[in-house]
Amino acid sequence: MYIYTAQLNTHPHYSITPHQHHFPTKLLFKSIVPSFPPPNWAQKKYSTTVSRRKDHHHLQHLHVHLDQPPQKIVVIMGPTGSGKSRLSIDLATRFFPSEIINSDKMQVYRGLDITTNKIPMHDRLSVPHHLLGHLDPSQRPDLSPSDFRSAAAATISAISFRRKLPLVVGGSNSFIYSLVANRFDPGSDVFRESHPDPVCSELRYDCCFIWVDVALPVLNQYLRKRVDEMLDSGMFDELADYFEFDDEEASRGTRTGLRKAIGVPEFEPYFRRFGGGGAPKDDPLRRVVYEEAVRAIKDNTCQLAKRQVGKIQRLKSAGWDLKRLDATEAFRAAMEDGGSDSGKSSEIWGKQVLEPSMKIVKRKLEE
Repeated sequence: MYIYTAQLNTHPHYSITPHQHHFPTKLLFKSIVPSFPPPNWAQKKYSTTVSRRKDHHHLQHLHVHLDQPPQKIVVIMGPTGSGKSRLSIDLATRFFPSEIINSDKMQVYRGLDITTNKIPMHDRLSVPHHLLGHLDPSQRPDLSPSDFRSAAAATISAISFRRKLPLVVGGSNSFIYSLVANRFDPGSDVFRESHPDPVCSELRYDCCFIWVDVALPVLNQYLRKRVDEMLDSGMFDELADYFEFDDEEASRGTRTGLRKAIGVPEFEPYFRRFGGGGAPKDDPLRRVVYEEAVRAIKDNTCQLAKRQVGKIQRLKSAGWDLKRLDATEAFRAAMEDGGSDSGKSSEIWGKQVLEPSMKIVKRKLEE
């Protein structure tokens, strides 16, 4: 009998595309909680048992028996703007060796980094990110939940083989469900408003679900301010370049991939009418159409957050063990301070979100 470290079948390492664009950080809070020691799971090795037998055709046959529990993963959920990315970086840099898998269906595509609010490279603090800006939208206009299930599963296996913890982070609950549900039917819709299909309660991973929540009135106030910050950071110019390049597709009225991203359909009437040249403030008519687009972006972003919370609540009511962390007071303190990362908001974030999440994950990994 021989013992050796298992060589798992892994997918090639996904590339990491640098994004130097805007990721609003004024209301995302610095961590103040000290690191825990590395968890025990990081020291464990999977093993396999190999037996040998001889016959007249072969000198040896190796029979490999994998004795491996379900892979442990952390899934950070929540509505857009609730601080999921900040929390994932805090956990990955302060607690355990981790890599992040994006589960936002717009952020998987390359381009429109400000509009889709990708976390820029300098805010990642050297933590590897996967499926973030990975796909060329012209080559793969729509990534289905089934496609994401396959790609993310391969990435999880690769990360686990490197003895790091996979952190699945994003607001697209249909992607999260497709990944972790043991039985996934691409034709079903568990989030349909009327007569949804049953939610699968059996999971194919040993999941630690963290739900970062913010009361909608407070979150909506933050989201509207975030849109203004994105515009100040170049979102309008980014969309102007996009529509100039994407003009032929836009004329066909297609709605796939990045064309579904909030900001694209809202600004399409403006760019179809005026093009990208000139500033909106230089023309009263341009200004009116511009402001209509901005209002629509803010309204639609708030509606998206509401829908995302509804989907998360459906999963919880179906029996998923979601650990809810309320970040409302941290956001409220930041908004009261004019959007700055004040000491008060950081302290609340640390006590009410970061520290509890660390303890939740630590307990899960030590099970």
